[in-house]
Amino acid sequence: MRIGNSKVMNYIDQFCTINLGIPGTILMENAALKVVKNVEEKYKNIVIVCGVGNNGGDGMACARHFKAMEKNIEVFCIGNMGKMSKDCKFNYDILINMGIKVQNITDDEYITKFEEKIKNADLILDCIFGTGLNREVKGIYSVVISIINENANYIMSVDVPTGLNSDNGFVMGNAIKANKTISFVMQKKGFFNYKNEVYTGEVIIENIGVPEFVIEKFHEYMYIVDENMITNSILKRDKYAHKGDFGKVCIFAGSKGYSGAAYIATEAAVRCGSGLTTLCTANELQEVLSSKLVEAMTVNFEEKERVQKLISSCNAIGVGPGMGNSKETFEIVKEIISKASCPVVLDADAINVLKDKIGILKLKKNKIILTPHPGEMSRISGISVEKIEENRIDVAKKFAFDHNIILVLKGYNTIITDGKSVFINSTGSSYMASGGMGDCLTGIIVSLVGQGYAPIIAAVIGSFIHGYCGDNLSHKMENVTASDVLHEIPYAIKKLVIKKLIMNIN
Repeated sequence: MRIGNSKVMNYIDQFCTINLGIPGTILMENAALKVVKNVEEKYKNIVIVCGVGNNGGDGMACARHFKAMEKNIEVFCIGNMGKMSKDCKFNYDILINMGIKVQNITDDEYITKFEEKIKNADLILDCIFGTGLNREVKGIYSVVISIINENANYIMSVDVPTGLNSDNGFVMGNAIKANKTISFVMQKKGFFNYKNEVYTGEVIIENIGVPEFVIEKFHEYMYIVDENMITNSILKRDKYAHKGDFGKVCIFAGSKGYSGAAYIATEAAVRCGSGLTTLCTANELQEVLSSKLVEAMTVNFEEKERVQKLISSCNAIGVGPGMGNSKETFEIVKEIISKASCPVVLDADAINVLKDKIGILKLKKNKIILTPHPGEMSRISGISVEKIEENRIDVAKKFAFDHNIILVLKGYNTIITDGKSVFINSTGSSYMASGGMGDCLTGIIVSLVGQGYAPIIAAVIGSFIHGYCGDNLSHKMENVTASDVLHEIPYAIKKLVIKKLIMNIN
């Protein structure tokens, strides 16, 4: 599923109306029909609150259909009705011709009646402002938003909740808190800001008759990663393949007191399907981890020759889980970046040691994938966690572009980007909020890179599978640990492969 912004949506609208000759009223009618389709039969008393732009026109078209369905409706319009957009005025005139009164809210004089109608309605349809909002909501508009939020039984927003900037997700002074948002053509970029679900509620995307080639023409390479994307990308194993065909990977991880991180990352690579997996760890941990990692080999940091051979011969390398934020860790990270000819995944302390030393990324000989959580991202970027959470997509994309890397910014709706394309993961939840999850993700991504997936695709698939395992387990477990995910990995992958086979048959 694609993600767009106001500029992209405006280009699409203009192309459809000017180049294809689709009247704006047709697009508006299609939008209204899609909204009405999503309104449950139980909602009998509906208040439609419109602005004077095209979003308001959508609402007035909906009002006509609700009236034809014999629902009890009240239509309010906020703003100067003499300045209605052409298509909004078209639908307004139809309502007047049908004898449907449109009540204009211009000042506080109308508020008491409006509030009473809101309280008595089953459903409020919010059609005040759409994707074009870029100024703060003030005055009567803010008053109306507050009344709706405080008194409505159920709110459905059309295209974008009024007051929410669809590009950056900022609340423009005040915003509707919808239970459901019916948006058109593409998801909106601003919906993915941290905790913005409180404003959007459930989001439903409906096409309104825009041809696929038009969407593709203006789309700016932002995607939501869903199951279809993954099943189309995941590779089925060739029955003639052997372990050499599935990659030789090495995980550099662990220090005194942090053997668990090393185990989880390495075991994740094994269970994700790596042909040969080696853990390089601290000397004092090697023996105990060797006894736990039955299918993986081990080496310690002090075995210089073996370590050098691994760095030069692996198909993918992961570095950082549980290594400690130390000078020794930095030296290992620097050596791997400068000498490894294969892609390298940096996580945890391999990221922390880059604080004020991010320039060593320029030494790379192949792609580097960084997998920070917001705190780690803040350390290496100098941007506060608050600012990162406010603008995750743009911060991640710029950082990846500036340093020519692939970035996996972890968290709810993990962002994966190479600075050009952006992918937002749709799996995972707070059921997975426990130690070791990041180590597990690192192992999965390293394994997929080693198996031959392009680094950006490995990061996308790995993030999806990681969250997909957690989602599957959360149906039967109240909290999910990294160990639980380790066990689930091969079953989850098999489930996706089978779904791909079924899709191909159908």
